[in-house]
Order: sequence, then C-alpha cells, then structure tokens
Amino acid sequence: MLQIHRVHAFNDNYIWVISDGVFGWVVDPGDAKPVIDFLNTHRLTLSGILLTHWHGDHQGGVEELCSHYDDIEVIGSKKALKGPSHPISEGESVNVLGATFKALEVPGHTLDHVAFYSDSTLFETPIAFTGDTLFAAGCGRLFEGTADNMFESLQKLNALPENTTIYCAHEYTLANLKYAAFAEPDNSDVQSRLALVEKLRSQDISTVPTTLLMERLTNPFLRARDSSELAARRSQKDNF
Repeated sequence: MLQIHRVHAFNDNYIWVISDGVFGWVVDPGDAKPVIDFLNTHRLTLSGILLTHWHGDHQGGVEELCSHYDDIEVIGSKKALKGPSHPISEGESVNVLGATFKALEVPGHTLDHVAFYSDSTLFETPIAFTGDTLFAAGCGRLFEGTADNMFESLQKLNALPENTTIYCAHEYTLANLKYAAFAEPDNSDVQSRLALVEKLRSQDISTVPTTLLMERLTNPFLRARDSSELAARRSQKDNF
C-alpha cells in the first residue's frame, strides 16, 4: 500500500507526499525546504513531482528540488511550468509508484488547472489531488477562468465515486464553512461540520483531506445548481 503524507508550507498550504517507504512523489511543492526536511526525516528519495497549476505557491520549490535530487520526473499542465515539466492533458495517465493517476482538466481558478485521480488498489479509497479547484467546503477564486469553467470542472469532479478522498492544497475549511452556513442557513450538515471544524482548528488539527460525499453535503459551490448560482456564490464569498 502507498501512504500519503501532509507537509505544511507557508501559512496554509498543504504539500502532499506519496510514498512507498523508499521513494516519494510530491504534489504542488511551493516550497522546497519543508519537502526536503520531510524526505530526509523519513529517508525517502524523491522520484517525481505532480503540479496542478502554475501559481508560485504550488510550483515555487520545483527547481530547487530538481537540483537536489537526480532524474526527477515533473508532470504538470499544458502551461510551461518549472522543472521543466512534462505536460499532461485530459485522459492521459502517469504512473506514480505503481499507481495510475489520470489527469482531469479542471479550469476555473486558472485556465491550465489539472487534477490527478487514482482508483488504484494501492490506496484504501479512490483519491484525487484537486489543487485549488475543489477545497473542503469551497472552490478556488476565479483568477483566469469563468464561472462556467468552474461549474463544469466541479461537476467533473463530482462524477467521481462518492468515497473518493479529496486532497486539496489549502487549509481554508473554517472560513469556507462560515460562508457555507451563510449561503445555506438551513443546511444541518453544514452546521454540524462547522461545529466540528471549529473544534479541530482550535486545537490546530488539519481538516484535510475530505471526501467527495462530505463535499456533496456541505460545499455550497459543488452544490450550486448552475453556473449562475456558482457565480453569485463566488462573488459573495470573495467579499464575505
């Protein structure tokens, strides 16, 4: 079985390390130092990097990691990313320590954004690395794409199995749920989750990963009925 480890970076970024106990692949290393420290502590050799999009807090550590480790495979989006990365498109796959990950093009936050999905039996559940597209109880800001883009991208992720474990890239859950409670004041699932997350965050406990089933119940953007409702909610959240 493969393990997925959480590495903290900056104020609220999560960098994910997939490990077989000897080698590791890292997802969205915005900062190299915490990754190198983690790999050294766990005696892992870095063999690959997955990048969801071009923002610096997701790829800022790539060049240093490539200079620190030999023959790293860097897989990114169609946009020219650091590394240099090998671009991957919708439906294409990459082998990560024996597990096959399929690329899903999910524009909205940026136009180049991809997610990586695997239903390999090397994981306990299906998993998806969703970067800044789908957050716990939220979605990314629309920096480059449109609400139509984001709605279609979220629906694509929503078509995955409900037991898919969602690994997003930021600890935004508490703020997202406070907005969710405003957007859907009668949603008892949101109220329950908000109470739990407030307790977890008061103890500095991470709220990520999440599950697609939980997002279907409590994420106001995934639950938006159409792109117009998503656009209205995104605008509200940006100013909430």
